[in-house]
Amino acid sequence: MKAFYSDHFVLPLPEGHRFPMQKYRLVREGVLASIPGIEFNEAPLTTDGVLALAHHPAYIQRVSNGDLSPAQQKAIGFPWSPQMVERSRRSTGATIAACRAALSQGVAANLAGGTHHAYADRGEGFCVFNDAAVAARLMQAERRVQRVAIVDLDVHQGNGTASILARDDSVFTLSLHGQNNYPFEKECSDLDVALDDGTGDAEYLRALREALDGMFRRFSPQLIIYLAGADPHEGDRLGRLKLTMDGLAARDRMVLDHARERGIAVAVAMAGGYGKNIQDTVAVHVQTVGIASSYSGRIAAASPA
Repeated sequence: MKAFYSDHFVLPLPEGHRFPMQKYRLVREGVLASIPGIEFNEAPLTTDGVLALAHHPAYIQRVSNGDLSPAQQKAIGFPWSPQMVERSRRSTGATIAACRAALSQGVAANLAGGTHHAYADRGEGFCVFNDAAVAARLMQAERRVQRVAIVDLDVHQGNGTASILARDDSVFTLSLHGQNNYPFEKECSDLDVALDDGTGDAEYLRALREALDGMFRRFSPQLIIYLAGADPHEGDRLGRLKLTMDGLAARDRMVLDHARERGIAVAVAMAGGYGKNIQDTVAVHVQTVGIASSYSGRIAAASPA
């Protein structure tokens, strides 16, 4: 299976910053050490023209030129720097590359991505550009597919994704998230499932199965972009849910099995993860990559649009 990574994913941050930036390097090391058959590829940069498929050109320029106000940088959660811009472009590029690889090989992964809080005209919640929205629209523009589903299982609602794609019937947005968690003013996805604090494996998996079945009754995607957040894990300091490692493994298999049964390619992005112990977050992400890799060769490549 192809996996896309760049050392640029690890953004230098001020001492004491709460974002666990080192998780990306640790995930790559964990995948390299424990999962055979992974083909690592450098995450490519994304051009302004491609970003403009989902973002306002003026916002892209503000990010690129360092013209974000202090308030805008605070909303994003990262101070502006040229490295921040490169990281954001490469994270989006990795999801694009994973989509292309998945459409030819069935499944592929971005070892970052899932930046679902970015809106068309602004960033929020550690998200600058919305990789899933950009990638979905580019796959359509390249006529690789007509219909894309974004299955967002990060613990936080994909508010930016829902907003960008609100009037786009060719992309289905599904978000399964904590009801009482950030963002506190939520957008309307095509299908939202809000979970109570403390939700555990059985209740979560039941809700996910119902959500996936509901999505497939309404929509027939040719590609799934799967945001496999680690933050529903019971050890996550921002998650408020109680999923175990086994529960998260069952979650990943459920998404991939639904895709395999229907011959739908899957591009996986890591999305959030803020474990009290960073190794818990890394273990969840590595487990996801390993499970995705086990489906390599088992999911038929998508037919042309």
